[in-house]
Amino acid sequence: MLTTKSLERIIELEDRLRSEYQVQLDAKSAELDARSAEIETGTQKREEQQAVIDKQLETITTLSTQAASNQRIEQLNRELHSRSENLLEDVAKQKQRIKTLQKDLAEERAEIKTLKQFDPAKMKKNLDASKKKLAERTAASDVLQKSLNKTKAENAELQRKVKELESKLEELEVIEEVEEEAA
Repeated sequence: MLTTKSLERIIELEDRLRSEYQVQLDAKSAELDARSAEIETGTQKREEQQAVIDKQLETITTLSTQAASNQRIEQLNRELHSRSENLLEDVAKQKQRIKTLQKDLAEERAEIKTLKQFDPAKMKKNLDASKKKLAERTAASDVLQKSLNKTKAENAELQRKVKELESKLEELEVIEEVEEEAA
């Protein structure tokens, strides 16, 4: 069983906790009171709105009986309005599509123009002409190379002959000098 001291401690603890959390408890209770007031005002507004809806429903039913003849015309007007809006949207889409197609056409024309610059038949003709010129120049180069080789050989032979003649000339000069000295 609890002793008096224990009970006093529990009471003190309860008082201390109550004093610490009293502000929060008061705030929560105030918040609950505010919410309950909001709920009450919400239900009042709902009842008012329900009354307005009931009144409007009553007005609609009375007007619908009077407007039966006008309803068909209004329906036709709505349908025509809807059709015209759809047609306007289609026209706008078609205009956008036309612009896109014109842009694509311009790009294709530019690409065709660049492709026409590289005409394959013309390029082949130019390639064949270039090959023919290259073959002619190669043949001419071969002839010139043979001629150069022949000229080099002749030049080498002539230089050899010149050296032989120079050596004979030197020998003859030596012999003349010997004969002049002897004479």
